Amino acid sequence: MVQVARKVQATRREPETGPRPGLLARRALLSPRATAAAMVYEQLRAQIISLDIPPGSALSENDLAKSFGVSRTPVREALLRLADEMLVEIVPKSGTTVSRIPYFQLTEAITIRKALEETAVRNACERASRSQLTTIWAFVERQREADRAGDPNGFHEADEGFHAAIADAAGYPGIWQLVKQVKVQVDRYRRLTLPQTGRMSRVIKEHAAIVTALEKRDAERAVAAIRGHLEGLEHSLPNIRDLNPDYFVEDVSAYGMPRPVHQGR
Repeated sequence: MVQVARKVQATRREPETGPRPGLLARRALLSPRATAAAMVYEQLRAQIISLDIPPGSALSENDLAKSFGVSRTPVREALLRLADEMLVEIVPKSGTTVSRIPYFQLTEAITIRKALEETAVRNACERASRSQLTTIWAFVERQREADRAGDPNGFHEADEGFHAAIADAAGYPGIWQLVKQVKVQVDRYRRLTLPQTGRMSRVIKEHAAIVTALEKRDAERAVAAIRGHLEGLEHSLPNIRDLNPDYFVEDVSAYGMPRPVHQGR
């Protein structure tokens, strides 16, 4: 063992001065606390976005720690990350609640998403391979299956895969990463639209129109299809808000608490 240690030591370079971010990041990912915090964050985030934990719900660090089988420290770290995404609101000495959906930010987020996805679709018309088009169609089929099974979670997952596959076919997978950052609040709103009668089947038809245009290499029709698809979300906003007034706030102000949206506004 001593000989092995000496050989390893002899081949090492002189230690570098200063911090090594890459190494520190890898060590952090491997630490039990960081792993626990990431697990709590991912699961809580998924439950909040799917509305399994609805807007306005109170969150207790103690209860969450018991539920996840961890200490309060990783729970606190996870909640801070969620607060950065405006998914939870932490009020000192008052507690933590799931944030309501900021109504007037949704239009801006949808507008940004349209610009990004129209670019992706236009490029996919030029670059998509036959196998990539087959993959995109497969996500549409998964959505049909989820619709028949009454599975909104499966439908949402296939929807995510559909849009990500288009960005990949465009040669710009980073576009989808940007979209994901922008649409966090939109995802919660979208989950409220899925129970509407005929909503999932309508989305499937819109997706099919997009893929058909991609197959024909008709960029203008593909762009128009994706634009109409995303604008449908915007058009439904007032109705969905009025059906679920307690889930929304008018806006998030830098000063004071957000105000709930009241029915009939």
